[in-house]
Amino acid sequence: MATQPDHLAQLRVESARFLDVMRDAPAGVGVPTCPDWSSDDLLWHLGEVQWFWGTIVRDAVTDPESLAHPERPGDRAGLVAFFEKASHTLQQALAHTPPQEARWTWSSEQTAGFIRRRQAHEALIHRVDAELTADAERADMDPALCSDGVDEALRVMFAGVPDWGRFEPEGSARVRVTATDTGHSWLVTLGRFSGTDPEGTAHDEPDIAVADSDSGEDVAAGVGGTAADLDCWLWGRPTTGPLERSGDEDILSRLQEYVGQGID
Repeated sequence: MATQPDHLAQLRVESARFLDVMRDAPAGVGVPTCPDWSSDDLLWHLGEVQWFWGTIVRDAVTDPESLAHPERPGDRAGLVAFFEKASHTLQQALAHTPPQEARWTWSSEQTAGFIRRRQAHEALIHRVDAELTADAERADMDPALCSDGVDEALRVMFAGVPDWGRFEPEGSARVRVTATDTGHSWLVTLGRFSGTDPEGTAHDEPDIAVADSDSGEDVAAGVGGTAADLDCWLWGRPTTGPLERSGDEDILSRLQEYVGQGID
């Protein structure tokens, strides 16, 4: 993508919106998009995630297994206080760490900038979860952030091949994904991933690859919508409007099946 949003600013905005909504969510209500969670589980989850990455960045932790995780507070007031502290720590740590500075991550990109980006999108998606949980009106989703979220979801969360594996494209099974409000587009190729991981487990499963840029070539199918709706679609969250689908229905169905598996 040509330009990127201010991830740190968006992390602040989305974390604040998340907490505002969660304050009004009943403690025992379920989270529609995370069926095994209650509202308190959602609050704890994002708080613990922000605590973890705030600690990684602040203390330049190189071995995450060495971290002693905090105990979960026993009531809503404690969960709110924990989230406030963890979110503040994460934001301050990122604000005082240059994006290019090395930090441990689970990705091949080992920088504080990767964490900035990932945590802005983590907060955004869980803000949507919070609104669904509290039956609150969905606040506007920043188009630039969402377009970047589509890029991250496709390239980082769904695509990518480790050095022990290989991707075999499936001929002309290409789909153009287009954000109708920002003009960004992604050329996605369906195929298969295979290989044997370092633990000795063999893999052979559907996968996708995303081109470095969209050259405008002909494709078999297309999916279009606002950046926010595409971002929600890729993360398995409800869209506010229908996505526009065109072209080969079999390819679209298989892409939908792949996306529907969700992101770990």
